[in-house]
Amino acid sequence: MANQGLSYEGCNFLRQRLVLSTLSGKRVRIKNIRSKDDDPGLRDFEASFIRLLDKVTNGSRIEINQTGTVLSYQPGLLYGGSIEHDCNPQRSIGYYLEALLMLAPFMKMALKATLRGVTNDPNDPTIDMLKTTAVPLMKKFGIDGEGFDLRVVKRGMAPGGGGEVIFTCPIRRTLKPVQLTEPGKIKRIRGVAYSVRVSPQMSNRIVESTRAVLNQFIPDIYIYTDHMKGANSGKSPGFGLTLVAETQDGCFLSAEMSSTPQGQGDPILPEDLGRNCAKLLLEEIYRGGCVDSSNQSLALLLMTLGQQDVSKVLLGPLSAYTIEFLRHIRDFFQVMFKIEVQKPLEDERKGGDKVLMTCVGVGYSNINKTIK
Repeated sequence: MANQGLSYEGCNFLRQRLVLSTLSGKRVRIKNIRSKDDDPGLRDFEASFIRLLDKVTNGSRIEINQTGTVLSYQPGLLYGGSIEHDCNPQRSIGYYLEALLMLAPFMKMALKATLRGVTNDPNDPTIDMLKTTAVPLMKKFGIDGEGFDLRVVKRGMAPGGGGEVIFTCPIRRTLKPVQLTEPGKIKRIRGVAYSVRVSPQMSNRIVESTRAVLNQFIPDIYIYTDHMKGANSGKSPGFGLTLVAETQDGCFLSAEMSSTPQGQGDPILPEDLGRNCAKLLLEEIYRGGCVDSSNQSLALLLMTLGQQDVSKVLLGPLSAYTIEFLRHIRDFFQVMFKIEVQKPLEDERKGGDKVLMTCVGVGYSNINKTIK
């Protein structure tokens, strides 16, 4: 089986498969990619993602048939270094960055990636969200240092894009196991309301309506307004909000919303956006756990790759994406998680059912990093 690699069908979970293939060094072949569609094969944003993988690795072999319905990927070594990539505007930079976050610690050279495209859209996690949730999560696994940073240079809303983001990440020889089992109570809420190419008043209106909902629960709320002008505001108008709730034990739960892209669907009022986003945050807090639903798979991957020791993380209900990710981890790394459902006690008001995930890391070590 080892030389055959793994094979899958269909276009779903393409990123998961390619990222895990790159980390495990196992070949992967994906067939029947939208083969029944009028427009079969890989989409432009997927091809762009594959090119990005090619840029950060050395010696990857990628074969795609003429119609784009079959993809073979033989991963090379993770190289890193300084790269620039123009992300396809069909998906936001967050789509590409989620994968880079998973790969960056294991490069040969520390990664400095300049990504251009859409920074905020309704479908993918925005840069603001990854910065406030994914980055602190990675720090818990021992990925930190001065070079660990995610910075928005220019904002670019969908559909036009024109944003720019710089992501730098140091390399690590090994990851440390974690025990994240007590989320603790929410102690404060922070957020960013951003607006580009619309009146700066939009951000203030968002903040006001958000506070109207959240002030009923907690006094310590601070929402920054970020209004970028001129060349830094990208090509399309829009506004949005990212909210993050921090617990006493340093866990972060987030929610976000962006305005409807220009020319697509019904426009949304900033007041409604603020209110709805606040409700989304409350729902995320109800789901609870030590990691919010958008970062479940990142946490599980870092647990899998940790030293040969037990890691435990308490999560809210698993998303469909996460469940598929667990299947892939089993395929690529032969790691099975122990899953225990914990029901909250009636009087505790701790929200929905939680899931305690336990695994023993594979002791993955960065083969590129020579020991001095």
